Amino acid sequence: MRTVNVKAREAKKIEIMEKVFDCYADSGLNNISMKDIADKSGFNVASVYQYFNDLDDLIIQSTGYCMAKVEDDFMAKAPNNVEDLWKFIDEVPYWTAKEHGKKYCLMYQVYTSPKYKKYGQEFFKGVDQRYTEYAKSLESKLGIPYEKITPLIFILIRASVHYALFEDEFYLKSQLSILKEALILFIDKYKGNNTK
Repeated sequence: MRTVNVKAREAKKIEIMEKVFDCYADSGLNNISMKDIADKSGFNVASVYQYFNDLDDLIIQSTGYCMAKVEDDFMAKAPNNVEDLWKFIDEVPYWTAKEHGKKYCLMYQVYTSPKYKKYGQEFFKGVDQRYTEYAKSLESKLGIPYEKITPLIFILIRASVHYALFEDEFYLKSQLSILKEALILFIDKYKGNNTK
Protein backbone atom coordinates (compact mmCIF):
# COMPACT_ATOMS: atom_id res chain seq x y z
CA MET A 1 0.00 0.00 0.00
CA ARG A 2 1.31 3.42 -1.01
CA THR A 3 1.74 6.01 1.74
CA VAL A 4 -0.01 9.23 0.89
CA ASN A 5 1.59 12.44 2.06
CA VAL A 6 -1.39 13.92 3.90
CA LYS A 7 0.08 17.41 4.16
CA ALA A 8 0.93 17.56 0.46
CA ARG A 9 -2.54 16.31 -0.45
CA GLU A 10 -4.19 18.91 1.79
CA ALA A 11 -1.97 21.66 0.34
CA LYS A 12 -2.98 20.65 -3.20
CA LYS A 13 -6.67 20.62 -2.25
CA ILE A 14 -6.31 24.12 -0.76
CA GLU A 15 -4.51 25.32 -3.89
CA ILE A 16 -7.37 24.00 -6.05
CA MET A 17 -10.04 25.56 -3.81
CA GLU A 18 -8.33 28.95 -3.79
CA LYS A 19 -7.67 29.09 -7.54
CA VAL A 20 -11.11 27.81 -8.43
CA PHE A 21 -12.84 30.18 -6.00
CA ASP A 22 -10.95 33.11 -7.52
CA CYS A 23 -11.97 31.96 -11.01
CA TYR A 24 -15.66 31.81 -10.27
CA ALA A 25 -15.47 34.97 -8.18
CA ASP A 26 -14.47 36.66 -11.45
CA SER A 27 -16.98 34.91 -13.71
CA GLY A 28 -19.84 33.78 -11.45
CA LEU A 29 -21.48 30.38 -11.39
CA ASN A 30 -23.96 30.66 -14.23
CA ASN A 31 -23.63 27.81 -16.72
CA ILE A 32 -20.25 26.75 -15.41
CA SER A 33 -19.04 23.17 -15.56
CA MET A 34 -16.25 21.26 -13.88
CA LYS A 35 -14.34 21.43 -17.17
CA ASP A 36 -14.74 25.23 -17.32
CA ILE A 37 -13.49 25.56 -13.76
CA ALA A 38 -10.57 23.20 -14.36
CA ASP A 39 -9.59 25.04 -17.56
CA LYS A 40 -9.81 28.50 -15.98
CA SER A 41 -7.84 27.47 -12.91
CA GLY A 42 -5.13 25.53 -14.76
CA PHE A 43 -6.02 22.10 -13.37
CA ASN A 44 -7.27 19.16 -15.36
CA VAL A 45 -10.67 17.70 -14.57
CA ALA A 46 -9.23 14.36 -13.40
CA SER A 47 -7.04 16.03 -10.77
CA VAL A 48 -9.98 18.07 -9.47
CA TYR A 49 -12.05 14.89 -9.12
CA GLN A 50 -9.31 13.38 -6.96
CA TYR A 51 -10.24 15.91 -4.27
CA PHE A 52 -13.94 16.63 -4.83
CA ASN A 53 -16.92 14.39 -5.57
CA ASP A 54 -18.51 16.74 -8.07
CA LEU A 55 -19.02 20.39 -8.95
CA ASP A 56 -21.37 20.95 -6.00
CA ASP A 57 -18.84 19.52 -3.57
CA LEU A 58 -16.14 21.79 -5.01
CA ILE A 59 -18.37 24.87 -4.78
CA ILE A 60 -19.46 24.12 -1.21
CA GLN A 61 -16.00 23.30 0.12
CA SER A 62 -14.17 26.11 -1.66
CA THR A 63 -16.74 28.73 -0.62
CA GLY A 64 -16.59 27.69 3.03
CA TYR A 65 -12.80 27.51 3.06
CA CYS A 66 -12.13 30.75 1.20
CA MET A 67 -14.69 32.78 3.15
CA ALA A 68 -13.23 31.51 6.43
CA LYS A 69 -9.87 32.85 5.16
CA VAL A 70 -11.53 36.21 4.49
CA GLU A 71 -12.71 36.21 8.12
CA ASP A 72 -9.17 35.44 9.26
CA ASP A 73 -7.84 38.36 7.19
CA PHE A 74 -10.38 40.65 8.83
CA MET A 75 -9.61 39.42 12.35
CA ALA A 76 -5.87 39.80 11.77
CA LYS A 77 -6.44 43.53 11.24
CA ALA A 78 -8.27 43.89 14.57
CA PRO A 79 -7.18 46.68 16.86
CA ASN A 80 -5.20 45.86 19.98
CA ASN A 81 -6.37 48.89 21.91
CA VAL A 82 -9.08 51.55 22.00
CA GLU A 83 -6.86 54.14 20.31
CA ASP A 84 -6.54 51.97 17.16
CA LEU A 85 -10.25 51.14 17.12
CA TRP A 86 -11.37 54.31 15.33
CA LYS A 87 -8.89 53.96 12.48
CA PHE A 88 -9.84 50.31 12.10
CA ILE A 89 -13.55 51.14 11.82
CA ASP A 90 -12.90 53.89 9.28
CA GLU A 91 -10.54 51.86 7.08
CA VAL A 92 -11.69 48.24 7.18
CA PRO A 93 -14.85 48.64 5.02
CA TYR A 94 -12.82 50.09 2.14
CA TRP A 95 -10.08 47.51 2.56
CA THR A 96 -12.72 44.75 2.60
CA ALA A 97 -14.34 46.03 -0.60
CA LYS A 98 -11.00 46.26 -2.39
CA GLU A 99 -9.55 42.96 -1.20
CA HIS A 100 -12.61 40.75 -0.94
CA GLY A 101 -15.57 42.38 -2.72
CA LYS A 102 -15.80 39.77 -5.49
CA LYS A 103 -15.58 36.98 -2.94
CA TYR A 104 -18.50 38.39 -0.96
CA CYS A 105 -20.56 38.64 -4.15
CA LEU A 106 -19.82 35.02 -4.93
CA MET A 107 -20.50 33.87 -1.37
CA TYR A 108 -23.96 35.40 -1.48
CA GLN A 109 -24.58 33.94 -4.94
CA VAL A 110 -23.72 30.50 -3.57
CA TYR A 111 -25.38 30.66 -0.16
CA THR A 112 -28.62 32.28 -1.32
CA SER A 113 -29.13 29.63 -3.99
CA PRO A 114 -31.85 27.17 -2.94
CA LYS A 115 -29.41 24.42 -3.89
CA TYR A 116 -26.82 25.53 -1.32
CA LYS A 117 -28.89 27.39 1.28
CA LYS A 118 -28.44 24.75 3.99
CA TYR A 119 -24.65 25.07 3.61
CA GLY A 120 -25.00 28.82 3.99
CA GLN A 121 -27.00 28.35 7.17
CA GLU A 122 -24.26 26.06 8.53
CA PHE A 123 -21.56 28.53 7.51
CA PHE A 124 -23.29 31.45 9.22
CA LYS A 125 -23.83 29.46 12.41
CA GLY A 126 -20.07 29.05 12.41
CA VAL A 127 -19.66 32.77 11.75
CA ASP A 128 -21.78 33.51 14.82
CA GLN A 129 -19.54 31.28 16.94
CA ARG A 130 -16.28 32.60 15.46
CA TYR A 131 -17.25 36.24 15.93
CA THR A 132 -18.31 35.56 19.50
CA GLU A 133 -14.89 34.03 20.16
CA TYR A 134 -13.30 36.99 18.41
CA ALA A 135 -15.27 39.37 20.66
CA LYS A 136 -14.05 37.45 23.70
CA SER A 137 -10.45 37.99 22.56
CA LEU A 138 -11.11 41.74 22.30
CA GLU A 139 -12.80 42.02 25.71
CA SER A 140 -9.60 42.56 27.69
CA LYS A 141 -8.06 44.80 25.00
CA LEU A 142 -11.05 47.14 24.78
CA GLY A 143 -12.41 46.79 28.30
CA ILE A 144 -15.93 46.07 27.02
CA PRO A 145 -17.79 42.80 27.76
CA TYR A 146 -17.81 40.48 24.78
CA GLU A 147 -21.63 40.31 24.91
CA LYS A 148 -21.60 44.00 23.95
CA ILE A 149 -18.79 43.69 21.41
CA THR A 150 -20.32 40.79 19.46
CA PRO A 151 -23.33 42.66 18.04
CA LEU A 152 -21.08 45.62 17.22
CA ILE A 153 -18.83 43.31 15.20
CA PHE A 154 -21.90 42.16 13.29
CA ILE A 155 -22.83 45.77 12.52
CA LEU A 156 -19.34 46.48 11.23
CA ILE A 157 -19.18 43.30 9.16
CA ARG A 158 -22.64 43.76 7.64
CA ALA A 159 -21.89 47.40 6.82
CA SER A 160 -18.54 46.41 5.28
CA VAL A 161 -20.03 43.58 3.23
CA HIS A 162 -22.92 45.77 2.07
CA TYR A 163 -20.40 48.39 0.99
CA ALA A 164 -18.29 45.74 -0.80
CA LEU A 165 -21.38 44.55 -2.68
CA PHE A 166 -23.03 47.87 -3.53
CA GLU A 167 -20.59 50.71 -2.72
CA ASP A 168 -23.41 52.36 -0.80
CA GLU A 169 -21.62 55.16 1.03
CA PHE A 170 -24.78 56.46 2.78
CA TYR A 171 -25.57 53.06 4.31
CA LEU A 172 -21.95 52.58 5.35
CA LYS A 173 -21.58 55.99 6.98
CA SER A 174 -24.87 55.69 8.88
CA GLN A 175 -23.93 52.24 10.22
CA LEU A 176 -20.42 53.36 11.20
CA SER A 177 -21.82 56.44 12.93
CA ILE A 178 -24.16 54.43 15.16
CA LEU A 179 -21.41 51.88 15.78
CA LYS A 180 -19.04 54.59 16.98
CA GLU A 181 -21.71 56.11 19.22
CA ALA A 182 -22.35 52.73 20.83
CA LEU A 183 -18.63 52.18 21.34
CA ILE A 184 -18.19 55.56 22.98
CA LEU A 185 -21.04 54.78 25.38
CA PHE A 186 -19.62 51.36 26.22
CA ILE A 187 -16.07 52.63 26.63
CA ASP A 188 -17.28 55.38 28.93
CA LYS A 189 -19.42 52.94 30.88
CA TYR A 190 -16.86 50.16 31.28
CA LYS A 191 -13.57 52.02 31.33
CA GLY A 192 -14.56 55.54 32.26
CA ASN A 193 -12.37 56.92 29.48
CA ASN A 194 -13.14 59.92 27.33
CA THR A 195 -12.83 59.12 23.64
CA LYS A 196 -13.73 60.64 20.31
